[in-house]
Amino acid sequence: MSKELHGEIIVIGGGLGGSQAALSAAKMGKKVILTEETGRIGGQLTSQLVPPDEHKWIEQFGCTGTYREFRNRVRDYYRRNYPLKEEAMHNPRLNPGNALVSRISHDPRISLAVLNDMLAPFIHTGRITVLLKHKLVVTETNRDEIRSVTVRNTDSGDKVTISGTLFIDATECGDFLPLGDVEYVTGAESQEETGEPHALAGRAEPLDMQSITHCFAVDYIEGEDHTIEKPEQYEFWKNYQADFLDHKQLSWFGPDAATGKSKLFTLFPQEGLFSLWEYRRALDKTLFHDGFAEGDLSLINWPQNDYWLGPIYEVSEEERQKHLEGAKQLSLSLLYWIQTEAPRHDGGIGYPGLRLRRDVSGTNDGLAMYPYIRESRRIKPEVTVKEQDINAEYRGHKGIKKVEDSVGVGCYRIDLHPTIVTNQLFYTPSLPFEIPMGALLPVRMKNLIAGSKNIGATHITNGCFRVHPVEWNIGESAGYLAAFAHDKGIEPRAVRHDSTILQDFQTLLQQQGIELHWPEIGVV
Repeated sequence: MSKELHGEIIVIGGGLGGSQAALSAAKMGKKVILTEETGRIGGQLTSQLVPPDEHKWIEQFGCTGTYREFRNRVRDYYRRNYPLKEEAMHNPRLNPGNALVSRISHDPRISLAVLNDMLAPFIHTGRITVLLKHKLVVTETNRDEIRSVTVRNTDSGDKVTISGTLFIDATECGDFLPLGDVEYVTGAESQEETGEPHALAGRAEPLDMQSITHCFAVDYIEGEDHTIEKPEQYEFWKNYQADFLDHKQLSWFGPDAATGKSKLFTLFPQEGLFSLWEYRRALDKTLFHDGFAEGDLSLINWPQNDYWLGPIYEVSEEERQKHLEGAKQLSLSLLYWIQTEAPRHDGGIGYPGLRLRRDVSGTNDGLAMYPYIRESRRIKPEVTVKEQDINAEYRGHKGIKKVEDSVGVGCYRIDLHPTIVTNQLFYTPSLPFEIPMGALLPVRMKNLIAGSKNIGATHITNGCFRVHPVEWNIGESAGYLAAFAHDKGIEPRAVRHDSTILQDFQTLLQQQGIELHWPEIGVV
């Protein structure tokens, strides 16, 4: 069975970038159709179970107004609905999980509730149509223009063909690009191609992508036994040790982000060691009235469940499924190892009280609906953001790079997890950066805008463009750009190429709460 729909702005992929692209276009009065492969909008925050990775100035500046609204709504959700203790209730910077890596770590289901609330007025009035569990399967083009897309319902198999004027690719892996015959790159570029100091010295490696992680949520109930069934690949992962590491994958060791050398971690806090439990904890029970929560809730996205044995795109479907299953088996094996064989901080063996929270993930197997994707296919753009633009060592006294066509700002260290071919890790200080509109525009396609991790970054700079507030900003600005171009009856690239029109558009962005430039601040 198939049907047809028509909209003005078509957004494929409902992650952070896609949901915000749809929202901003709808605010501009456009009829938007938003499709999402999983059962949740929100991507990293919801279907991938990754709490916000943010910079140290996030409470003051350095994000869009709607991202700040989202953060405020999350805190208000807890204040309205949860039995917070008095101090926590009145803490303006409430961090529900008191996580080490995030200033507002929280339950993914609350992210979903808040995002749904933000889109609700436009969904309820028919301005936004959302198709969940719909995967992109066909893109129809006419020379340099997208004409329509076809998505398939992953439950029923029914297809929907969607036509529109402008299209935004916000899929997690840039799935639109090969289907739409859009020029793109994958993996690690060479120094010859980009001139980047830390690019590959030899030839490019298109399959040398960052590892993926299949996250999951657990709480801990001391004295109870919630041991899962032994995973099918447990013996493999129990004995696996990568050639580039000095420790086994299932251990309390992980590669140090900066050096790659083995670093000892701990589950629960111990003096002098980094606590993996508190790393991405999403609920700290001490913030709530006694007896409210049986235990903390922690989201497991650790060095121990990074999967680098093969890619999940640019390969056959059989190979893709092999590695998707491998990543799941690694995460389940990690949980089983902790429950049954891991050395305890008190000298014992195993933590059977770890309980897999299927209600948090919304899945039968307890794993996230979708793996955490650190690196996507990337368009060949009008402007490519390179390492020299943001690496603090190479910017030196020049400071933050200002871009004339800025559509937003971002900030994060350049952070590459182990890659598939060369097993490269890279973690280095960077400067805050501005997002050039040219990085959202493909070199040829006239009515397509990149709206997620698929923009014109490189393998290296993607390491800081992939985090939550940056993806959010990219998507939000992409939605405004599509709506603005639609109003003007021009191609999106024409906005950038006319200084007067560009200035008008940037004024619109600023009116909508999008920061275009940074003050002169330090290195991160």
